[in-house]
Amino acid sequence: MTLLITVLVLALIFDYINGFHDAANSIATVVSTRVLTPFQAVLWAAAFNFVAYFIAKYLIGGFGIADTVSKTVIADFISLPIIFSGLIAAITWNLLTWWLGIPSSSSHTLIGGFAGAAIAASGFHAIHVTTIVLIASFIVLAPLIGMVVGILITLVTLHLFKKTNPHRSNTVFQRLQLLSSAMLSIGHGLNDSQKVMGIIAAALISFSAQNDAVPGWLYLTDIKDIPDWVPFSCFAMISLGTLSGGWKIIKTMGNNITKITPLEGFNAQTAGALTLFFTEVFKIPVSTTHVITGSIIGVGAVKRLSAVRWGVTRRLLVAWIITIPVSALLAAIIYWTLGRLLY
Repeated sequence: MTLLITVLVLALIFDYINGFHDAANSIATVVSTRVLTPFQAVLWAAAFNFVAYFIAKYLIGGFGIADTVSKTVIADFISLPIIFSGLIAAITWNLLTWWLGIPSSSSHTLIGGFAGAAIAASGFHAIHVTTIVLIASFIVLAPLIGMVVGILITLVTLHLFKKTNPHRSNTVFQRLQLLSSAMLSIGHGLNDSQKVMGIIAAALISFSAQNDAVPGWLYLTDIKDIPDWVPFSCFAMISLGTLSGGWKIIKTMGNNITKITPLEGFNAQTAGALTLFFTEVFKIPVSTTHVITGSIIGVGAVKRLSAVRWGVTRRLLVAWIITIPVSALLAAIIYWTLGRLLY
């Protein structure tokens, strides 16, 4: 029981860190265009992160991304020491990349850690290769989709507002950025909160299968029956994390990729939100960081290709590619040195 509670606490800590690590995704453009102050922006984003809980539960009627994440590792090979090791690795890598100001993927950090610990314990046959390949493919596909949608939305808005007075247009899009930022924050909450839900569900199912006397609030055999406290806690923790900000990453996302105007900020956020909603429908866990970065690149590229700072973009791409293998290796090391002692 002690190990289970430790795993649950670590999962919620990771969720909190995910919130402040990824706060920049929802608010970088709205801050860089001076539509909101940083403090106003994190309050705005955190509120809509939590609104996503009610949308998932009462409008969508399920948590499909959580189900996908929980099946990263084959159920028969899941154990609390494996989840413990994966979470420690994910938290470590997230804090390191936050400290360095690198907008890496919290999603891929968590999935890489979970899979890496399972491989260390039982070999590659312990993981669902198809699921991991699908998730890994969206390291490329998510920013690409965001970029294409960003380009299309920018072309449409430029056409619609080509005869509008620039000052009036600027004012309109400053207001519209509040809407696009809210949409992006909802998408962030829907996508990222469910990844931790999937990990917690895997822990509860594993514990319930291996123990006879399990308290009702911890008993779980199928993720479809997940108790309400799990999603509520996950959405609440990511919202609290967003309130803490992530100012180093905000600088990278807001200005270092390309200079952003209110029109471009609206276009990038709308493109990111639509991409996240699309992946939610198909139950694909993607990186919010990857999506909004691709959207910003697409919006900047319409202006001119040289407007995008491709050197920064290449460094981000390298960070994205190494996240899963580095997290997996770190989790394997933690499992070999510590996890095996927890059985």
